[in-house]
Amino acid sequence: MKRAAPDPRQQARRKALNALRRARRTADRAGVDLSDWEGEFLGSVEDRVKTFGRAFGDPEKGAPGEALSVMQTRKLKEIVAKAKGEPRFPARRDRRRAPTRKSDI
Repeated sequence: MKRAAPDPRQQARRKALNALRRARRTADRAGVDLSDWEGEFLGSVEDRVKTFGRAFGDPEKGAPGEALSVMQTRKLKEIVAKAKGEPRFPARRDRRRAPTRKSDI
């Protein structure tokens, strides 16, 4: 007997809640003190995702099936990087192409 396909909205909701919990847990374990704003951000976004299934109201701020907007996802990644002790803004890769032929060298 086959199961029905999982609901993409529920998957996005669970993914966002797990990411928020993981960020808070990582900061706690590392002993990093989050600023008041960061703690409030994690709490309020978690509450909105639990209540509404997503943390933003304007559909232009994120993909239709996602629970967090683009900027909320970025801030969450910055908080996780801070908790891990990594640079908050990773260096950009050099996008120059390597020579492909000997004549290009």
